[in-house]
Amino acid sequence: MLKSFFLNKKWAVWAWGGFIFIITSLLAQTWIDVKINEWYKGFYDILQKATEHDVSEFYDKIFLFFKLAIPYVIIYTITNYFTRLYAFRWREAMTFAYMPYWKKVDAKVEGASQRIQEDCMAFAKIVESIGLQVLRAIMLLIAFVPILWGLSSNVIIPWLKDINGSLVYVSLTASIGGVVISWLVGIKLPGLEYNNQKVEAAFRKELVYGEDDRKAYAKPPTILELFTGIKYNYHRLFLHYGYFDLWLILYNQTMIIVPYLIMGPGLFTGAMTLGVLIQTSSAFREVQGSFSLFMQNWTRITELRSIFKRLNEFEKAIGYKNSSKPSPDIVRS
Repeated sequence: MLKSFFLNKKWAVWAWGGFIFIITSLLAQTWIDVKINEWYKGFYDILQKATEHDVSEFYDKIFLFFKLAIPYVIIYTITNYFTRLYAFRWREAMTFAYMPYWKKVDAKVEGASQRIQEDCMAFAKIVESIGLQVLRAIMLLIAFVPILWGLSSNVIIPWLKDINGSLVYVSLTASIGGVVISWLVGIKLPGLEYNNQKVEAAFRKELVYGEDDRKAYAKPPTILELFTGIKYNYHRLFLHYGYFDLWLILYNQTMIIVPYLIMGPGLFTGAMTLGVLIQTSSAFREVQGSFSLFMQNWTRITELRSIFKRLNEFEKAIGYKNSSKPSPDIVRS
């Protein structure tokens, strides 16, 4: 999966040059994120004491926001577009790396067509989505942890005010706890996803054979039996995803209110301004969201683990896993 793209000379420019481009664009986005976070403080401080400020200051802040937001939107759009191209090139590299090995294998490989077409496609899409989020989360943590650490000095709650960087610790603790509970709640999901792909592959295979020979394949009893297996597996999958969705929405809604519970009392005592409170809420959201990235993408990560397992089995079955270089029999068009 990795060597077909990152260790292949044909794809070196795309693999490494594209990676550098994505990193650079994410750095630019993170810099703007920090500036917008700083903007919150000044803007909401003006709103808190609007009668003490001229309306021109309000419009100046609005204009500053657009100066930050418009470049951010452009960079964000370009980054997402390029990342989709990047992921597709990765899929292309995997496909044409697997093909010659698969064609040389005499024994039938279970679900080979699905591995090459569907699994490569799904792998590229999920890696595109989660990979971009991981890189963005790392940069946001580097940028916002120091900001949130400094804002922690405004906490006046007795059991937190004497702890340096208390808000960072609260965010980290909540995220670690969330991941642990998510793992427990969703512990059966990877196995169910893997089994789901197997029953779907068997059903699809029977239908494909039935296109060529309807008398021998795709008979009603066989179709009913195969689809019953699919239905049983999906019902189990939906049930476990239901438990997980219930936990996740409860967690997310709770995290919205946490920074206000911690910082809110200081607003009433005059220990901070409204601008500081909103800035803290924004910084907390960025840090906590980055810490809990894997929890927020648990279902997609579960799917990726299942796909990775299937592709890993496929690579071993066709002899690609331990090969030193791709076969030259099939040339990429």
